[in-house]
Amino acid sequence: MGFLAWILLGLIAGVIAKMIMPGKDPGGFFITILLGIAGSFVGGWVGSLIGLGTVGTLSFGSLITAIVGALILLAAYRFVKK
Repeated sequence: MGFLAWILLGLIAGVIAKMIMPGKDPGGFFITILLGIAGSFVGGWVGSLIGLGTVGTLSFGSLITAIVGALILLAAYRFVKK
């Protein structure tokens, strides 16, 4: 369930991250979704390192962790693409 939860939360987190950080991104919606999925992995990994939990189950805390990871990756992606 953990891997599927990360993908599902990544899809949701990507959309929410795009709403929080609107702007023109190369690749549009598809890249945003991929960044959301990758962000959920990053958020889960960072969250587990600092003791905030992981993105292993479908919960509100997991969603927040995935969104933070997606925001980090979206910001990094925009920084690199400039």
